[in-house]
Amino acid sequence: MDQWTLQMGYPVITILGNTTAENRIIITQRHFIYDISAKTKALKLQNNSYLWQIPLTIVVGNRSHVSSEAIIWVSNKSEHHRITYLDKGSWLLGNINQTGYFRVNYDLRNWRLLIDQLIRNHEVLSVSNRAGLIDDAFSLARAGYLPQNIPLEIIRYLSEEKDFLPWHAASRALYPLDKLLDRMENYNIFNEYILKQVATTYIKLGWPKNNFNGSLVQASYQHEELRREVIMLACSFGNKHCHQQASTLISDWISSNRNRIPLNVRDIVYCTGVSLLDEDVWEFIWMKFHSTTAVSEKKILLEALTCSDDRNLLNRLLNLSLNSEVVLDQDAIDVIIHVARNPHGRDLAWKFFRDKWKILNTSCSKIYSKDILFHGMEKHCL
Repeated sequence: MDQWTLQMGYPVITILGNTTAENRIIITQRHFIYDISAKTKALKLQNNSYLWQIPLTIVVGNRSHVSSEAIIWVSNKSEHHRITYLDKGSWLLGNINQTGYFRVNYDLRNWRLLIDQLIRNHEVLSVSNRAGLIDDAFSLARAGYLPQNIPLEIIRYLSEEKDFLPWHAASRALYPLDKLLDRMENYNIFNEYILKQVATTYIKLGWPKNNFNGSLVQASYQHEELRREVIMLACSFGNKHCHQQASTLISDWISSNRNRIPLNVRDIVYCTGVSLLDEDVWEFIWMKFHSTTAVSEKKILLEALTCSDDRNLLNRLLNLSLNSEVVLDQDAIDVIIHVARNPHGRDLAWKFFRDKWKILNTSCSKIYSKDILFHGMEKHCL
């Protein structure tokens, strides 16, 4: 266990098909790190002697059959193994149901076969395996081990996906990617591609509904989480119906002064409404932020205020965040973070952070110095 508890990080296993002999594979292991270029710069990361003893579970499959699970103990940097039933038309899957603490990469041919399997019949692979494939593919692409088109091709099957975990794995990877691409000339191609994958499931699941007494019509936890995930993707990437529904719910709240927005999508609706509608909606949310005493609701409302497309309102909020009578000291940094996540506020947040550095650092020190649990942390606030 020393390899897993004392060595930094975790490994990535790469499985390569042997082009000269059938049923043979090459398995390599290396230290997984997101910034490969950092490895050459930082002395601590240059240790190429890292080795783990890895229990690699594998199955072999094709369109009609999946083999029983086998286990290979990988102890060396590179190993050759013979795999039964592996031929040119078969794919290989490692780390079954994500039971091992490592990532798995494959040669491009195997990735293509797995993508084809997902598109033809994704249920041949378990929910955990589907989620794991998506998570590994996006992480490997982010780290430079894999071309970026592979994870984007994997999610082509998502319109047929009915389970929460694969959708969650995809959305968790897509939001950071969206932030990187939203300044690119061809961003619309990416945006439309994601909307296309989301559209079918969004229509199928619809929005959560309230009973006549105002309580939420309950479905299973997984179903509600899936619906929330899909609604968030749809609204974030600009689905017209999603935008219209969010605007209608906000407008109804303003006109009736009764909040009938289902609890589990309030953050999505608030943020979408603030970004789409006029300054009056921002002022309404600001008023509600002041009047509510519920801490969780207050946090959602404050985050929604950072979603505005109006740079003047974002600047105003950043400056108000320094007033501890308006925004609690510990929430001020959250305002900066969320404004920075907004494409319209990214540069504003960075300028504000630099200009107000001394004030923010002093404020942070005060927060920690008040709490005995964090005594001494004030030196390392920001």
